[in-house]
Amino acid sequence: MPEITTHPLMLIDSHCHLDRIDLAPYQNDFANFMDAVSDCQIEHLLTIAIDLESYPDMLALVADYPQISVTVGVHPNVQDGKDPTVDELITLGQFGKVIGIGETGLDYFRSEGDLSWQQQRFRNHISAAKILKKPLIIHTRNAKTDTLRILQEENAAEVGGIIHCFTEDWEFAQGALDLNFYISFSGIVTFNNAKEIKEVAKKVPADRFLIETDSPYLAPVPHRGRPNYPTYVRYVAEHIAELRSTSFIDIANQSTENFRSLFEC
Repeated sequence: MPEITTHPLMLIDSHCHLDRIDLAPYQNDFANFMDAVSDCQIEHLLTIAIDLESYPDMLALVADYPQISVTVGVHPNVQDGKDPTVDELITLGQFGKVIGIGETGLDYFRSEGDLSWQQQRFRNHISAAKILKKPLIIHTRNAKTDTLRILQEENAAEVGGIIHCFTEDWEFAQGALDLNFYISFSGIVTFNNAKEIKEVAKKVPADRFLIETDSPYLAPVPHRGRPNYPTYVRYVAEHIAELRSTSFIDIANQSTENFRSLFEC
């Protein structure tokens, strides 16, 4: 388990895809990018796997950075690549930098037809997470009923995890919280039309929320519509602070403490 050092006013981006960001603004040099991350008082990054084909390159990219942790998993929309067995996920999940399993879950927006394969993949990830005793990183879109049902049926509360890039309502949030999951807010919470998500951000218990960028996707205001970077996680924290009528410092420190609590680091 990588050690996360303690600093005042430091942030953690709990969900990003470092192998997919555009490094052109950093002279195409990952080290330059990481210098910028440090300058923005971001102490830790969790980079999330989407498929197994690009996984080795993702690991190689971040291997020399103790302030970066990784997950292993296959996104619910990926159909062209390898669909891992439980045993394969367990083998890959034992690597030292791996602190979570996912991105996994259900997506009925981009995938159509018989999605039993997607549900079985989701169950496989949950099984592996329980054996490894590592939290799950959950993607859910247009599938909130089945997502909660499968999490309940598979006893995912045993390991808990994160509902990442939260886009649902308070009822769903309550169901996820009851199953030992944290609610993670991305740049979407800064969008003017995200009224329901803003309401959830106001209500979620202080010890159960996280912040993320999901970079290079979903850049927050004022960068909406452009490539996203972990250095923009501050905008998410600032907006949640405004919604909860508290300070940026409180949100930064609380979200960092919550991350450490979930991943026991």
